[in-house]
Amino acid sequence: MKPLQPVLAVGAVVLHEGRLLLVRRMQPPAVGAWSVPGGRVEPGETLTAAVAREVLEETGLLVAVDELVGWVERTGDAYHFVILDFFAHVLGDDLEPVAGDDAGEARWVEAADLDELPLVAGLADFLRDHGVHLGTGGGSGKD
Repeated sequence: MKPLQPVLAVGAVVLHEGRLLLVRRMQPPAVGAWSVPGGRVEPGETLTAAVAREVLEETGLLVAVDELVGWVERTGDAYHFVILDFFAHVLGDDLEPVAGDDAGEARWVEAADLDELPLVAGLADFLRDHGVHLGTGGGSGKD
């Protein structure tokens, strides 16, 4: 079997008042699992434009993209993604996410509720390893 070409993707770590924006995936891989909004970078698209587009498509929220959180590599029999995750913050006063595109649901999640959701493999570890803390404040959530 020929090795798969890596696909560049992005994700958005969006925090507001101690909550994390998550979407429930409706497309492979990890159908039904919860993840940060994100997806493939389109040809000719900048990373920050891809982050903002994916958040808008999956949640209906406009965001400004901030600094890089970190990157992960996800591989399987039918995929090979290199994902760059960025902090982002919501623009404007409308903070109610509405699921769209390939997201089955979109919502803000408290830290205490993360353990109750079926998260995509490695998300909880990624957030912890990169110093992303859900708490009472806004901002990036980093120490």
